[in-house]
Amino acid sequence: MPPRKFTTKRTKMTDLERTPVLRVIPGPTDINANGHIFGGWVLSQMDIAAGIVASRRARGPVATVAIEAMKFIEPIHLRDLISVYAHVERVGRTSMGVRIEVVAERDLGATEVKVTEGLFTFVALDQNNRPRPVDTLA
Repeated sequence: MPPRKFTTKRTKMTDLERTPVLRVIPGPTDINANGHIFGGWVLSQMDIAAGIVASRRARGPVATVAIEAMKFIEPIHLRDLISVYAHVERVGRTSMGVRIEVVAERDLGATEVKVTEGLFTFVALDQNNRPRPVDTLA
């Protein structure tokens, strides 16, 4: 089955960007009282994946400075296989915006559901943990 393409309001992800940065299955300790996965757990997985993409683009360490937008679309269930997709959407002098989408595979891969999306802002850091210019090379 070919990878599905999802669109965001600002950009359309390419096939290359549809390769997950992170794949994980939440465990029983990640469930809230409603039987769904904690929003904070999902947020941390998104931050990890976006940080990987941002540090590669910055060619060095980065720090999350803002979550400009985040929307929970569907709940994540126990035994869902979570794929986190991320790509750099915009680059400023010292910061960059990383678009993230999370897709849950259910029913042994028979169903794919987009469960959340967001836009995280990262700043590139120098050796003193101060903002530094992002390398302008792609």
